[in-house]
Amino acid sequence: MKKATGRKLSLAMVLCLSFTMMLSGCGGNNNTNNAAKTDPPAATEAPAASNSQASPEASEAAAAGSPLDLAMKGEYKGTKVTMFGPFVDADQVKFESSIKEFEAKTGIDIQYEGSKEFEATINIRVDGGNAPDIADFPQPGLLASIAKTGKVVDLTGVLDQEKLKANYNKSWLDMSTMDGKDGKIMAGIWNRSNVKSLVWYPKKQFDDAGYTVPETWDDMMALTEQIAKDGDPAWTIGIESGAATGWAATDWIENIMLRTTTPENYDKWVKGELPFTSPEVKNAVEVMSKIWLNKDYVYGGTKSIVTTAFGDAPKPMFENPPKAWFNLMGNFITSFFPETAKVDQDYDWFYLPPIDPQYGKPVLVAGDIYAMFNDRPEVRAVMEFFTTGESIKTWVQSGGVIAPMNDASLDWYTSESDRRMAKLVQDASTLRFDGSDLMPGKVGAGTFWKGMTDYVSGTATLDKALEQIQSGWNN
Repeated sequence: MKKATGRKLSLAMVLCLSFTMMLSGCGGNNNTNNAAKTDPPAATEAPAASNSQASPEASEAAAAGSPLDLAMKGEYKGTKVTMFGPFVDADQVKFESSIKEFEAKTGIDIQYEGSKEFEATINIRVDGGNAPDIADFPQPGLLASIAKTGKVVDLTGVLDQEKLKANYNKSWLDMSTMDGKDGKIMAGIWNRSNVKSLVWYPKKQFDDAGYTVPETWDDMMALTEQIAKDGDPAWTIGIESGAATGWAATDWIENIMLRTTTPENYDKWVKGELPFTSPEVKNAVEVMSKIWLNKDYVYGGTKSIVTTAFGDAPKPMFENPPKAWFNLMGNFITSFFPETAKVDQDYDWFYLPPIDPQYGKPVLVAGDIYAMFNDRPEVRAVMEFFTTGESIKTWVQSGGVIAPMNDASLDWYTSESDRRMAKLVQDASTLRFDGSDLMPGKVGAGTFWKGMTDYVSGTATLDKALEQIQSGWNN
């Protein structure tokens, strides 16, 4: 799970990496972070490292076509663009497959380096003057911290903003705007997303039982009660995840916050400006508690929640007949479903319904934001390519990922489930990134996890749990 990645590397490993990077920096690396102006469209192999400002000659390049247009004409053939990110193993294979056709058409060699220790390493590389041309951040909070140093290229003048507005839900662009060294900048572009506002259920048995998908929160609670009267708990919930136990509870709170208060309050909460002890956050936990603390609504009862692994939680839905019916989790959870279970037949999902109509239909997401560190024409071309659905087409076709771009055809998705998911993201009234991933580690991957676990297990009252979570900010 991404929730816990990158936060467990030992101090010794970080120091070792730091020393290694310093040696590399002393060994003649000419990559600096002092902004060097580029001269589009002429490509260069010399790393013209970045600051927060784009080159003023961009308008001249526009007359001859965008960097991507020029790349497709072979202008940058023989150049290379370095990229660093968290994709390894199967994900790296899928990523490299998705860029293969672009490389063949343009002659640009995208040299991707994947690492399981990306989060721990990227700061060291940037600080050591060894930043990649492009980096893939699965946690935008980490990118935000680097953006403040002025070492991330501001994409406002690099990419056509009107094209971006046409190809992305406004919320994606809002979430790419971060504090730079001298003001707000566009710190990155979104290329891959996961959806976390989904309630999974056993479709065939659900239909056979005569149940209907709820459209509102009240409908969902009424159905939860009806299923209980029929003799089953509606929900199967697990938050056990080893050292990361409790992260699954944060997704519930984030989803409910988006349905019970304004997006602005959500943003303030994520930044620490709206405390966990506020009425808004307490209300969100109380809404969740109406399900979690009702022994008739949860498989195994409330206390089983903290001892059930999140990946094991869906299992009761696949028994015959089902012993539970609903599981709220991101779309990655299908990898934990039985291999024999078929999407759109044996299982499906419905959107976690709105609570207060004034907040529309918000969607909680996670995903990857790509940032640019070195400003050269061929790097611009690659970044522009990554704003197109075409850049992720083969990955979409292989399943398990949702494209955030509007020009990604729904026909590319291999299941009706994924097509509906993509449409949900495109049509969302509000999109917000997973809040705990945006918070500092002491909170989002620390007191938030522990506080929710203590509350659900009964070792802390709600008020005490919220105070405990808030202490992460205070410290």
